[in-house]
Amino acid sequence: MIKIVVVDDHALFRSGLISLLKDLPDLQIVGEASNGMEAIEVIQQSEPEIILLDVNMPVLGGVEAVRAIKAISKAHIIMLTISRSDQDLMESIAGGADGYILKNASPEELFKAIQNVKQGLAVLSPEVTHQVMMAVISDKPSPNEIGLSDREREVLGCLMRGLSTVQIARDLFISENTVKTHIRHVLKKLEVTNRNDAIQKAQDIGFINLQKK
Repeated sequence: MIKIVVVDDHALFRSGLISLLKDLPDLQIVGEASNGMEAIEVIQQSEPEIILLDVNMPVLGGVEAVRAIKAISKAHIIMLTISRSDQDLMESIAGGADGYILKNASPEELFKAIQNVKQGLAVLSPEVTHQVMMAVISDKPSPNEIGLSDREREVLGCLMRGLSTVQIARDLFISENTVKTHIRHVLKKLEVTNRNDAIQKAQDIGFINLQKK
């Protein structure tokens, strides 16, 4: 069972979220709080593995609470919020949050996020992933700096969208053999041996698909 503490200042939302989580397998709610200050006391008593933490709360907000919680607990923290603010997002991550999920996420998405964070993975709502990439891109080498051609950038962008060789060929109006050749070049220039590693490397260097619409 994954032990969870829910921290949110809106009692109705907090109650609904707890009811939802109780219906999901392998989850146990061990505490709740209405602000960061209350959360610290609850966390010390309940020793959760996952903390779902709102951003905008009175007394001690979520962003400020992240560092305080990390100082007293090894629990993973997922920010669960409506805020898409760059500042809230980046300060939460910098403070030690393991995930940033928007409240419009489906129950299945939230459950998957909890499972992934428990396994040591970081999680982000798709809506804020681009913001994180934009924030780090200036500190990373660009695909052009490692010698990718415009067509190779397009192929890499397609790979990151999960397209197959056949789908890439159709989208870019080129043959499958040409796609395979471009993929080989991309792998070589990124110094990786497979598509999954190429996607990971592209994410690491802050690659954003800039192909023409």
